[in-house]
Amino acid sequence: MNVPKELMYTKSHEWVKAVDDTTVTVGLTDYAQDALGDLVFVNLPEPGDDVTAGEAFSDVESVKAVSDVLSPVTGQDINKELLDSPESVNQSPYDAWFIKGKDVSVKEELMDGEAYEAYLETL
Repeated sequence: MNVPKELMYTKSHEWVKAVDDTTVTVGLTDYAQDALGDLVFVNLPEPGDDVTAGEAFSDVESVKAVSDVLSPVTGQDINKELLDSPESVNQSPYDAWFIKGKDVSVKEELMDGEAYEAYLETL
């Protein structure tokens, strides 16, 4: 399982990457994409829709199931490329970001890579 140390993680298996001092990107972890199987559809919010920290902002459909994606941040920018290529989450989960956010309001709930690996061992 690939767990880049420079990222932060949630217990619901989203990763958070700092782009700069005020902006982060959010995506699904390698563990999540592996558990879901081949993704065939990604549903994202409409451009300009608010994404609220702690709430589902997206869902992904795989050959196995449909799952919500929760946001650890508040933001608006979406990665429109995922709409046409959901398989990119399986191919490169840490490059296939879903949203960009500017308000990391639940930062205390994020784990570093080492803590996330330890968490995965309890599952």
